[in-house]
Amino acid sequence: MKISKIATGLGIFCLAGAAMAASKPDPSGIWMRGDGNAKVRIAPCGADICATNLWIKDISGGENVGDRLVMTVKPKSADTLSGKAFDPKRNLTYSIQMKVEKASLVTRGCIVGGLVCKNVNWSRAD
Repeated sequence: MKISKIATGLGIFCLAGAAMAASKPDPSGIWMRGDGNAKVRIAPCGADICATNLWIKDISGGENVGDRLVMTVKPKSADTLSGKAFDPKRNLTYSIQMKVEKASLVTRGCIVGGLVCKNVNWSRAD
């Protein structure tokens, strides 16, 4: 009797955990930046998420293929991740927010304690 109650409790716990994991926003995939200048792959890299440049149209702004942003983010809501992003090339850390939808992504990066921010729109390319 006790074993069946424990098993039932574990089953409910596992189902709840699976439902929570399924509702976590997942930005994984290949994305084209709204200005048409960059294509990136967002994928897990260790415990973090990395955005790696796959293609850059105009490198005059200092962006190159292979550059990456390492993001440590957690769910803020059903469609939004929030946390920090580190740019190893520039040695800068940003606060970042990512609103993830099926075919679009909006990133908001801020520096200087949130005084300087920029939104970037992305469309799914994969």
